[in-house]
Amino acid sequence: MSETPVLTADRGAVRLITVNRPDKLNALNAATLDALLVAFEAAAADPAVRCVVLTGAGPKAFVAGADIAEMNGLTPVQGRDFSLRGQKLMRRVEKMPKPVIGMINGFALGGGLELAMGCHLRIAADTAKVGQPEINLGLIPGFGGTQRLLRLAGRAATMELCLVGSPIDAARARELGVVNRVVPAAELEAETMKLAEQLANSAPLALRGILDCVNVGGECGIEEGLEYETAQFGLMFSTDDMREGTGAFLERRKPQFTGA
Repeated sequence: MSETPVLTADRGAVRLITVNRPDKLNALNAATLDALLVAFEAAAADPAVRCVVLTGAGPKAFVAGADIAEMNGLTPVQGRDFSLRGQKLMRRVEKMPKPVIGMINGFALGGGLELAMGCHLRIAADTAKVGQPEINLGLIPGFGGTQRLLRLAGRAATMELCLVGSPIDAARARELGVVNRVVPAAELEAETMKLAEQLANSAPLALRGILDCVNVGGECGIEEGLEYETAQFGLMFSTDDMREGTGAFLERRKPQFTGA
């Protein structure tokens, strides 16, 4: 068994977080959920980290789901607590003040797809498969799957994936909007890190403003969303990065953003 369920490593301003249970296809048990929450809290608090990449260890799985062996013996109250534990992590990922890219290197099923959907962007290997197969276990998605899938892919796709329970390939997931990009498996890491480095070099406060606007706007009416966007837009004019970005454009040079 893997001694440490979650590994972290820094590549410049990019924090790589890896679910490290390859012997269990990176299944999410309580200890792994807790370790992931700690890792994301640390990344959020570290000013040197400007972007996060999340993936799974080994060649087979991003995360193949929640740990069924652990779930099998849960009481109803324990099951509810397990759901809340998972939802707390997914919400932490979703509300990160820095971009999070899900690097889907294999199976992303059940809790794995729910974890990927908490990320802001998702890049999948062309060999990856995603799905919400909980119906086959007599369960429903419990880490936010019905809600985030509905918002990403719409009602029809959500009904099909959750009611039928069959996984779909990466190309179909791209068609439905569940993943942003699909690349050859051999190029997945390079393409993901290329995007991560691009984001890490962008203006941190503007990135955070965009993330906040999308999160807020997705949960409120259009008027409230527009009002929030206007407030965030105005706030950017108080930043050094805005002066640097607009100045660099006028001077035809590459901007150097500092997050101030």
